[in-house]
Amino acid sequence: MEIELSDQHPSKKPGLGALVKSILAAAIGVQTNKNRERDFTTGSPLAFIIGGFIFTALFIASIAIIVGFVTSSQ
Repeated sequence: MEIELSDQHPSKKPGLGALVKSILAAAIGVQTNKNRERDFTTGSPLAFIIGGFIFTALFIASIAIIVGFVTSSQ
């Protein structure tokens, strides 16, 4: 009985770069099916939740700074 290595999912957790890339891709809705499956099988839900909160806070802060800059220069 042979086991094909291509069908096995790696047991290694995704690194910080892969985590950030997945969060950004999910935020704009362009996540590939392969990466989504990798995230659901090997990723920690807590890491994605915390990353999502951090991304949301940074996004809101950047929009507030841009709006404040634009309205104060008029």
